[in-house]
Amino acid sequence: MATMTLTYIYSESTAVLGTLATFAEPHAYDLCEFHARKLTVPNGWSVIKEEISQSGSGPTEDDLMAIADAVRVAAASLPASSADLTERIHHSAQIGARRGHLRAVPN
Repeated sequence: MATMTLTYIYSESTAVLGTLATFAEPHAYDLCEFHARKLTVPNGWSVIKEEISQSGSGPTEDDLMAIADAVRVAAASLPASSADLTERIHHSAQIGARRGHLRAVPN
Protein backbone atom coordinates (compact mmCIF):
# COMPACT_ATOMS: atom_id res chain seq x y z
CA MET A 1 0.00 0.00 0.00
CA ALA A 2 1.35 3.41 -0.99
CA THR A 3 2.37 5.66 1.89
CA MET A 4 4.51 8.36 0.24
CA THR A 5 4.71 10.25 -3.06
CA LEU A 6 7.96 10.77 -4.93
CA THR A 7 8.45 13.82 -7.15
CA TYR A 8 11.52 15.29 -8.83
CA ILE A 9 12.84 18.82 -9.16
CA TYR A 10 15.09 18.35 -12.17
CA SER A 11 16.42 21.92 -12.18
CA GLU A 12 17.78 21.42 -8.64
CA SER A 13 18.75 17.73 -9.02
CA THR A 14 16.50 16.88 -6.08
CA ALA A 15 14.07 14.06 -5.33
CA VAL A 16 11.28 14.89 -2.88
CA LEU A 17 9.64 12.11 -0.90
CA GLY A 18 6.62 13.46 0.97
CA THR A 19 3.10 12.78 2.10
CA LEU A 20 0.83 10.76 -0.15
CA ALA A 21 -0.61 12.98 -2.87
CA THR A 22 -4.37 13.48 -2.87
CA PHE A 23 -4.61 14.00 -6.65
CA ALA A 24 -3.06 12.44 -9.74
CA GLU A 25 0.09 14.13 -10.99
CA PRO A 26 1.76 12.93 -14.21
CA HIS A 27 5.30 13.03 -12.82
CA ALA A 28 4.62 11.83 -9.28
CA TYR A 29 5.05 8.25 -8.10
CA ASP A 30 3.34 6.69 -5.09
CA LEU A 31 5.64 4.37 -3.14
CA CYS A 32 5.05 1.87 -0.37
CA GLU A 33 7.11 2.17 2.82
CA PHE A 34 9.55 -0.57 1.71
CA HIS A 35 10.38 1.12 -1.61
CA ALA A 36 10.49 4.58 -0.03
CA ARG A 37 13.22 3.34 2.34
CA LYS A 38 15.16 1.74 -0.53
CA LEU A 39 15.06 4.88 -2.73
CA THR A 40 18.33 5.79 -4.43
CA VAL A 41 19.00 8.80 -6.65
CA PRO A 42 21.65 9.55 -9.27
CA ASN A 43 25.10 10.76 -8.13
CA GLY A 44 25.03 14.45 -7.32
CA TRP A 45 21.32 14.48 -6.53
CA SER A 46 19.89 15.14 -3.07
CA VAL A 47 16.82 13.69 -1.40
CA ILE A 48 14.36 15.66 0.69
CA LYS A 49 12.39 13.19 2.79
CA GLU A 50 9.48 14.29 4.94
CA GLU A 51 8.96 11.96 7.88
CA ILE A 52 5.37 10.82 8.10
CA SER A 53 3.74 9.84 11.35
CA GLN A 54 1.58 6.74 11.07
CA SER A 55 -1.05 8.25 13.38
CA GLY A 56 -1.97 10.98 10.88
CA SER A 57 -2.10 8.91 7.72
CA GLY A 58 -5.28 7.60 6.19
CA PRO A 59 -8.88 8.03 7.21
CA THR A 60 -9.88 7.47 10.81
CA GLU A 61 -12.58 5.03 11.85
CA ASP A 62 -14.93 7.99 12.34
CA ASP A 63 -14.23 9.13 8.76
CA LEU A 64 -15.07 5.68 7.39
CA MET A 65 -18.28 5.49 9.44
CA ALA A 66 -19.35 8.93 8.18
CA ILE A 67 -18.82 7.80 4.58
CA ALA A 68 -20.77 4.60 5.19
CA ASP A 69 -23.66 6.58 6.74
CA ALA A 70 -23.71 8.98 3.79
CA VAL A 71 -23.87 6.06 1.35
CA ARG A 72 -26.76 4.51 3.30
CA VAL A 73 -28.71 7.79 3.24
CA ALA A 74 -28.10 8.23 -0.49
CA ALA A 75 -29.13 4.63 -1.20
CA ALA A 76 -32.34 5.05 0.79
CA SER A 77 -33.39 7.97 -1.43
CA LEU A 78 -32.93 5.99 -4.66
CA PRO A 79 -36.00 4.55 -6.39
CA ALA A 80 -36.80 0.97 -5.50
CA SER A 81 -36.88 -0.19 -9.12
CA SER A 82 -36.38 1.04 -12.65
CA ALA A 83 -40.19 1.11 -13.08
CA ASP A 84 -40.40 3.55 -10.16
CA LEU A 85 -37.70 5.70 -11.76
CA THR A 86 -39.56 5.71 -15.09
CA GLU A 87 -42.75 6.79 -13.29
CA ARG A 88 -40.92 9.66 -11.56
CA ILE A 89 -39.42 10.87 -14.86
CA HIS A 90 -42.83 10.70 -16.58
CA HIS A 91 -44.49 12.55 -13.69
CA SER A 92 -41.86 15.33 -13.71
CA ALA A 93 -42.24 15.69 -17.50
CA GLN A 94 -46.01 16.15 -17.07
CA ILE A 95 -45.49 18.83 -14.45
CA GLY A 96 -43.13 20.69 -16.78
CA ALA A 97 -45.59 20.45 -19.67
CA ARG A 98 -48.43 22.05 -17.64
CA ARG A 99 -46.33 25.04 -16.68
CA GLY A 100 -45.64 26.01 -20.26
CA HIS A 101 -42.60 27.68 -21.63
CA LEU A 102 -41.08 31.06 -20.80
CA ARG A 103 -43.43 33.83 -19.69
CA ALA A 104 -42.98 37.57 -19.36
CA VAL A 105 -43.38 38.91 -15.84
CA PRO A 106 -44.67 42.52 -15.46
CA ASN A 107 -42.60 44.98 -13.42
